[in-house]
Amino acid sequence: MLSISSMDEKAARAEIDRLRKEINYHNYRYYILDSPVVTDAEYDRLMKTLQDLEAAFPRLITPDSPTQRVGEKPLAAFGTLKHSIPMLSLGNAFSDEDAIEFDARIKRQANLPPGEKIEYVGEPKMDGLAVELVYEGGSFARGSTRGDGVIGEDVTQNLRTIRSVPLKLTGKAPPYLEVRGEVFLPLEAFRKINRERESKGEPLFANPRNAAAGSVRQLDPRTTASRPLDIFCYGLGLAEGVEIKTHFESLELIKSLGLKVNPFVRRLLGIEEALGYHREIEEKREGINYELDGVVLKVNSIALQERLGMLTRSPRWAVAYKFAPKQESTRVKDIAVGVGRTGALTPVALLEPVQVGGVTIERATLHNLDEVERKDVRPGDTVIVQRAGDVIPEVLTVIKEKRPSGAKEFRMPEECPECGSRVERVGAIHYCTGGLLCPAQLRESIRHFASKRAVDIEGMGDKHVEQFVEAGLLRDVADIYIELTPDNLRNLAKWKDKSISNLITAIERSKNPTLERLIYALGIKGVGERLAMVLAKHFGSIEDLMKANEEELINVPEIGPGTAKAVVDFFREPHNRQVIEKLRKAGVVFPKDQKVGGPLAGKFFLFTGALESFTRDEAKDLVISLGAEAAGSVSKKVDFVVAGAEPGSKYDKARELGLRIIDEGEFRRMVGRK
Repeated sequence: MLSISSMDEKAARAEIDRLRKEINYHNYRYYILDSPVVTDAEYDRLMKTLQDLEAAFPRLITPDSPTQRVGEKPLAAFGTLKHSIPMLSLGNAFSDEDAIEFDARIKRQANLPPGEKIEYVGEPKMDGLAVELVYEGGSFARGSTRGDGVIGEDVTQNLRTIRSVPLKLTGKAPPYLEVRGEVFLPLEAFRKINRERESKGEPLFANPRNAAAGSVRQLDPRTTASRPLDIFCYGLGLAEGVEIKTHFESLELIKSLGLKVNPFVRRLLGIEEALGYHREIEEKREGINYELDGVVLKVNSIALQERLGMLTRSPRWAVAYKFAPKQESTRVKDIAVGVGRTGALTPVALLEPVQVGGVTIERATLHNLDEVERKDVRPGDTVIVQRAGDVIPEVLTVIKEKRPSGAKEFRMPEECPECGSRVERVGAIHYCTGGLLCPAQLRESIRHFASKRAVDIEGMGDKHVEQFVEAGLLRDVADIYIELTPDNLRNLAKWKDKSISNLITAIERSKNPTLERLIYALGIKGVGERLAMVLAKHFGSIEDLMKANEEELINVPEIGPGTAKAVVDFFREPHNRQVIEKLRKAGVVFPKDQKVGGPLAGKFFLFTGALESFTRDEAKDLVISLGAEAAGSVSKKVDFVVAGAEPGSKYDKARELGLRIIDEGEFRRMVGRK
């Protein structure tokens, strides 16, 4: 596209027409079908380009431009409800500079001095479905989606099924009240629903927003009721008899009436505090059990809001300051196959490099052949990829409209790409039959054994493990303690005295793992951290675990038939028993007598925030060694919540549930540490 400054009106009209058609199509996919084919970041870029063009050529603005309305018309299958006050969209900011300009623009429009600090309210920007709840006489009367901003779909019966939507308000309710909120699906619930849909052969939801929208817009309310939807309310529509001076007061009123407001909402004095709030919420983003894509900054004073007024599509007094996108589109250059420590073959999409959430992505997992076939991913396809936290990126969907002609379907190889051994299929997974003769399986088993949550050998990174295997030093995990000597390491490239000393120290330190860490490190198929802890507590020693038969294992809580068979098969394998004996002779201590018992037996601990005296893993290991369990999420079964510096959303939820919260000092006294 030509730069806007170099366009004449004819060229601008053609580009505006093209952008409007494309945005209208994406609006239809997003608002009506709940099946977007571009990422939010791409959509935002299209809309920003159109806005800039229309600003440069205002004579070309038409009433039906996407910039002049919010979304699309509601589905005919639902009734419609008109909003008393339009539910507008928000303008976007994508950088600190954009947010600072938003603040400066408010001051210019309101004739305020440049140095004045405006009070804002910061709210996490939920990625869900916007709705309006109407209460008459304190009782829930009806509810609707945002729709096109003026008319929404009547989803009253479905909203009634959401437990966090009160059917009757508490306290002194106004005679008539409209409350705006965002319906969402917690991430754990989203993953569970997708697992269930996958087991039934149903198409998976692309993201929690689609799942929430699809759940609310069900013609059968029983389907909506079966999904654990939630809601946070963020503002008022029409409110009879209500006098408030600030937006924050409206949120306090909403809370007092028994409606949910996001616990991270905060008053912020000046744009610098607002920028700090954005950074804080973005840092906490990965630890929060729902999708966020930014924060919303709203002028707190209602009087100042009224002075600033509205644009056609959005209020002048609010902005959505987006986070770095976690989804982007790119092209699949090829599909390669990786081999894991259990021999599982995993197809991996090799991508044209793309920035996702501030990280350059060149590979994305495709999980297994069934997943490749279900999504129909082929080399040459344009796909949407997603990255969340430190998890390997994954391909979400294929944009089939952009598929090149002649794109060939992927086929799983019949021979292992690493060692040439025969590949066999077990269920949905293909496995290399080469065992530890396969260099890929050997590398991955060593990486797993040395990883942080296993025996934790610092300095055994991927490149070093590969170097040790290629040099012939490591043929199994026990060789870490036998072959990685100072003399052998000096013969390898880039190993100097200091790095050798550091690695030898880390290897020596790893010789005293807890029993559950050692069981996890062995890499038994299906035995993750949780089941390793269950087995350690039940059997108390590696010797007793090795003697167990399938019947004994199945009687252990949480151990199913598949895992029981995998454990028995693992210890029946002569090679594995030899490796365990080699570990013992090399000086690795095999802990005993860690069966259920100890001073904290039966207690559940949850950790949130940064501790001074322990890392999170050290604190978890400590309570486990004393007979307790380390919980991963907030629930009523948690006995103690240990709160460190800057605790996250788990702390807020623990307070809501009335759980016992202790500080680090009390925790140290409890576990006998000064």
